Amino acid sequence: MPGDKEEQEGSAELREKPRREEEEAVDAMRVCYQGFDPAAYLQFNYTPPRADFQRADSIVPWKLACLHRAFSEGDMQGEVLVDVGSGPTLYQVMSGCEVFGRVVLTDFLEVNRRELQRWLQDGSSSLDWTPYLEYVCQLEGRRPSASSEKAARLRSVVSDVLPIDVHRPCPLAPGTIPANGADCLVSCFCLESVSPDLAALTRALGHISSLLRPGGHLLLIGALGESYYLGAAGLRIPVVPLDEAQVCSSLKSSGYQLLQLSVYTLPAEMRVGVDDVTGVFFAKARKP
Repeated sequence: MPGDKEEQEGSAELREKPRREEEEAVDAMRVCYQGFDPAAYLQFNYTPPRADFQRADSIVPWKLACLHRAFSEGDMQGEVLVDVGSGPTLYQVMSGCEVFGRVVLTDFLEVNRRELQRWLQDGSSSLDWTPYLEYVCQLEGRRPSASSEKAARLRSVVSDVLPIDVHRPCPLAPGTIPANGADCLVSCFCLESVSPDLAALTRALGHISSLLRPGGHLLLIGALGESYYLGAAGLRIPVVPLDEAQVCSSLKSSGYQLLQLSVYTLPAEMRVGVDDVTGVFFAKARKP
């Protein structure tokens, strides 16, 4: 009957409206990143005081120690590690490259993928990663001078630097990783920084789960209480301000089993004006 048809069309339109609004909000986030400057971002976040390897309370050493412990516990095994949203950084795979035989780096932005490829090809970079490599070697009980060996290992196992879009149900192009999924995912400061709200972040967690095999692990590092960060001089990029409960809830609703959660609270001297972050979380989770 005509009335039934009109009612059905109206219901379909009501269902489509929230979906369109979600897509528009995600598109607005993509626009925010058009002026992203990898060199500026690295200078803001990966130099002292935030990357002071002489201080136990510096952010970067804390993150590296969390990753080292996670990759050293012996429960993460397999062949393929995928770094979701690498940005222009490499520190997040410096421990994992010793455990997995293939590492896949990914990012939405071509400027970030180019930054990574420069280092992989000839060692040139907007940031000297040598102190990071040396510190991870020390965590592993090796001499700092073994950093050149670690750099060579990292270059030898990185097979690809791929485009990714965590807001798509299939974030990577088909055929780029094994059909049954990677053995481990790591993602640092990505999802909360590219999502317009908590619901979009949670959906993105579900999307990247499709990249992970059953029984595989997710290592997630992210910001707590952050509403913006500088992606370039004067470029304020909005961030979903998270608390610990929201992190746990989003992981659970996306189908992950949370195994560990650690929190770092920023000392006053680490608040250097490039964001309003209050803390950092490290989560280790498993896909059943």
